[in-house]
Amino acid sequence: MCLGIPGEIVEIRDDDSQLATVDVVGVRRVINIGLIGREALAKGDWVLVHVGFAMSKIDEAEAAATLELLSGLGQAYTDELAALAESDIT
Repeated sequence: MCLGIPGEIVEIRDDDSQLATVDVVGVRRVINIGLIGREALAKGDWVLVHVGFAMSKIDEAEAAATLELLSGLGQAYTDELAALAESDIT
């Protein structure tokens, strides 16, 4: 199962790579923000992350509700977090 997981942007790269670092439940990973556009995002914003891409911008309340819901999925959520922790698009 593939899930979209909320992540908080902690850094947007200064170059033209369309990459940002997000924190997803304590795991920091570089993701591509090209589908949303860097001008629409800032440090502290929340995005829905799927397979290394920010799919949409969400607010903090939606992120918290989604994380709570996902934590109830058990193994599928655990597997997705493990896959995220092992990924690296840089």
